Amino acid sequence: MDDNNLGSSDKLLLAAIDLISERGYNGVTTQEIAAAAGLSEKTLFRHFGTKQQLLESALDRYHYAEEMRKLFRESLVWELEEDLFTVCKTYHGIMNRNRKLIQISMKDEIQLPGFKERLQQHPLQLLDILTSYFVEMGDKGKMIRTNPEMQAFAFMMTHFGAFINDLGTGKNYPNIELEPFMRESVKIFARALTP
Repeated sequence: MDDNNLGSSDKLLLAAIDLISERGYNGVTTQEIAAAAGLSEKTLFRHFGTKQQLLESALDRYHYAEEMRKLFRESLVWELEEDLFTVCKTYHGIMNRNRKLIQISMKDEIQLPGFKERLQQHPLQLLDILTSYFVEMGDKGKMIRTNPEMQAFAFMMTHFGAFINDLGTGKNYPNIELEPFMRESVKIFARALTP
């Protein structure tokens, strides 16, 4: 995205993500974040109040729950293999786009009140969305339903693990590429869950 087309809030959010991912939450000041965004510290405080609120706003703005909710509302065709591939492809796209933010969220150094709970909202929402989809697929007779929440969780953890291992770069597992992995994992899930 062109920085000239970004508003002050987005510039501050992106600068915060970049700096905090490089130097840690405690290693960067609000003044440094504002300067990196080309704005004043006063503007940062006017938009967000505190560094914690800035980081929380970044989580809310750039994490995946709302995008995934929209995908489930608008893009599914109610065919298990095709839908699961759409879901995992979108998930990996969002997660890789937000890699720095995800890395920040996984650091133990951030001990802010309510931060971990706020962070957990997105995966919990995705779990609910995917579970509801599995329930509805079961109701339509298009999926074996034993424990939809556990099935959704297993699918999510498979792809979170692929994200954590950064399959897109080919560094950790040079012979395993992300796209074929997604297709194969979706085939396995679809084959196991199709009546």
